[in-house]
Parts: sequence; structure tokens; C-alpha cells
Amino acid sequence: MTYTFDDIKKLGFGLMRLPKIGDAIDIEQTKVMVDDFLAAGFTYFDTAWAYSGSEDAIRQALVERYPRDAFQLATKNAAWINCKNREEAIDQFETSLRQTGAGYFDFYLLHNLGESRTHFFDDFDMWTFVQEKKAQGLIKHVGFSFHSTPEELEEILIAHPEVEFVQLQINYADWENPAIQSRACYEMARKYNKAVIAMEPVKGGMLANPPQPVAEVFQDANPEASLASWAIKFAANLDGVVTVLSGMSDVEQMADNLDYMKDFTKLDEGEMAVIAKAQEELARIDIIPCTTCDYCAKVCPMNIGISGSFTAMNMMIVYGDKAKAKQQENWLVTRHDKQQASECIKCGLCEEVCPQHIKIRDQLDRVVAKLL
Repeated sequence: MTYTFDDIKKLGFGLMRLPKIGDAIDIEQTKVMVDDFLAAGFTYFDTAWAYSGSEDAIRQALVERYPRDAFQLATKNAAWINCKNREEAIDQFETSLRQTGAGYFDFYLLHNLGESRTHFFDDFDMWTFVQEKKAQGLIKHVGFSFHSTPEELEEILIAHPEVEFVQLQINYADWENPAIQSRACYEMARKYNKAVIAMEPVKGGMLANPPQPVAEVFQDANPEASLASWAIKFAANLDGVVTVLSGMSDVEQMADNLDYMKDFTKLDEGEMAVIAKAQEELARIDIIPCTTCDYCAKVCPMNIGISGSFTAMNMMIVYGDKAKAKQQENWLVTRHDKQQASECIKCGLCEEVCPQHIKIRDQLDRVVAKLL
């Protein structure tokens, strides 16, 4: 069965941040989350070759337990990660088929295009490859995820009009952020009549627990609504957005998302005004916009605990508690066998792959000066 975009409900299950027991994905809790998600009528699951353990986990929790036509599965090809030639890039597709056991992919994306990463897909002619797999029935819909400027997005859309959808980072924090240009990228995709999949609506969890001045805006407006619900609804409210990927990490997050998205209706003017006020409050706070995607960790030659350092630093910025921030840094960095920020050799490889365009070296210096 080939699904169309109209068949998909507004909430997608992002499989990047699945629950864990220690360092291993908690398969049994993931099964419960999958069951609840499907029982509520939602069907879109999003994984990737680059999400460690995710494809294998969704095989066990979903593919082996439900009929293949009961869900849509999306995965991604990251040709820019350690691929020296076309064969190695193509092998990611075969690995994904094997790890998921899905037989085919409803949605297949070229992963994290933009800046220094795009040329790998051009050099290895992955655009032709995915169309060949589509003709063979192994891919139903072809698209790409993107982290860069609207100008570069337009270049890709002009060069490859055959793509059917674009996956973009969309959240209220980054809507006018000059480093992310969320609004401008969204508008560019719509200019070329591309369907949009929204990712990072809660910005890696940051908007589920935003700084207190931001939280107070939402709580004053509706004390019964979760803070995450405002973020998810902001993205789902946009015309042309097929579904919003929420990287749910436990059954409680799943229950919350299902509760407010099962009967989704568009936001009214009053609700949009609340979000605008929250955006103003957020803009006043100088937090590090890290979403803990850990692409930086894959290329760091010194094994620096970059995202853990930033999480700890943000805790100090928001809450002003250096002692607790240092405990967080110890847990996320030292206890996980990562090197501290002070070991950075300033090579800059991390900044080349960061979807958030963070000046990582400068921010690590900030961590060293303020936290270590």
C-alpha cells in the first residue's frame, strides 16, 4: 500500500530519543509506546541509519509485531558520515532494510543536507539511486532533511524538482532565529509546493522545560496545557505541514502528546499571541541552542562530551545553580567516558556538521570559563 500525505495524522513518532536502560534502548517500554501510538490512530514513525540502535529497536517494537500496512516508516541516508565512495553510501540503504526488516520504506530521506554535507549526495549520485529504488518499489516517497539557509534550500529544490517533501526544523524558538531561519526555510519549501515534515518542534526537549519566564507565559494562558503542547501545536498549525515529529522518550511523554494531538485543531489568534509573547521572553535569554543530536560527537577526534557540557551550561544559565550544573556535567560527560570541554583542540570538525550552527568552540570556551 502506498500512503499519500493526506493519509497521515499531524503527530509523528520521532525515534531519535527512545527510552533507555543505561546505554541500551528500552525495547519493552518502546513497545508500549508503539502500541499506544497506533491505538490512538497515529501511524508515522521516523528513524535513521545514524540513530544508534533505533532501526533495530523499531524492528523489534513495531515491524515484527504489526502488519506492514498498519504504519508508515521513514528512515534516512547520511552519506556524509564516513562514506568514501558511492558503494558505502548505498550500503546504508541496505543496512537500514536489514536492521528494520521493513521490506520497503514509505518515506526515504537524504539526511541533513546543507553546507559541507550536500556535496556527498551529489558526488555519489544518491539522487539517482533513490529514484531507482522508488521505481523498484523499495521506496514509496523520496525527500530530504535540511539544516542550512533558505538560499541553499532553493538551489537544491531547483536542481531536484523530483523530491516530494522536505523535513525542516520548525519550532517557535527558531522561527526567526537568524542561525536557523526556520520561517524562511519553511516558506521556501512551500514556494516550490513541497510538503513539509516538521522536526525538532520541542528543540530536543528544551521547549518542554523552557526558562521560567517563558513557562510563565504559557502557564498564565492555560495552566492545564503542557509546555510541550504549545511547541508541537505551533508546528502542526502551519499549512503544508504533513506531520510533526516528536522525539518521545517515555510513556508519559507519549501520553501527553496523544492527549492534545488526537483531536488537533488549528490555533486561534489568542493562542498565537501567547506564543509570540513567549518568543519575546525567550529571545532575552542567552542559552546555547543545542538539541543533543550528537552529530558533533561522531566527528570529534578528542571524544569531547559536547552536548553534555552544553546541557549543563544551560542549566546554570537558566537556573543559576552552578553546583547542580557541575553535577550534571560530571554525569553527562565524565561518567559517560567523555572528555571535558577543556580538552578541545579547536579543529572545528564539530561546527561543520552541527545542524544548529552553534559556534561550538566558542561555547566550549564558555563552559570552561564559567563551569569547570
